[in-house]
Amino acid sequence: MDLVESVYRISGGFPKSELYGLTSQIRRAAVSVPSNIAEGQTRASTKEFLHHISIAQASLAEVETQLEIAVRLGFVGKEMVIPVLEQSTVLGKQLYALRDALTGRR
Repeated sequence: MDLVESVYRISGGFPKSELYGLTSQIRRAAVSVPSNIAEGQTRASTKEFLHHISIAQASLAEVETQLEIAVRLGFVGKEMVIPVLEQSTVLGKQLYALRDALTGRR
């Protein structure tokens, strides 16, 4: 949830012309991460949970990519994005650990 809050704060400063472009896209990707974790956790099988974890991981990668795009386009400074990317790294490691635990790799 912290990632979602951070992404909303950062994207609030994007140009208004990006409201239906990058702003909308990065927010949807960020919201997708915890949403898929929650949905997968409620599913009846580990296989379904793993599928939703995979979607969450893909959405996380999408957020990271879109943050880099925002920096390159000058919508936000790199210094604003670094803490969010650090959050993303931690969350990514947690998702991989959860996936490994569910598949019995640990």
